[in-house]
Amino acid sequence: MAHTTINRGFETGLFGRIATLVADFRESRQRYRAYRQTVRELEGLCDRDLHDLGLSRSSIEAVALEAAYGR
Repeated sequence: MAHTTINRGFETGLFGRIATLVADFRESRQRYRAYRQTVRELEGLCDRDLHDLGLSRSSIEAVALEAAYGR
């Protein structure tokens, strides 16, 4: 019986490494944009709206980090 393993996280060769680097950079920028957009939207809410969502001003950054990066 044959067994095959595919490892997409490692590309061989210079072009594969560059492609992986570019893809990682794009993903990083996309996550950062999602973080900034979440912060902007939550900061635009009044304190009452934040309270209705169960949030405070001090928790905006933590909520945005979790939304964008899953932390």
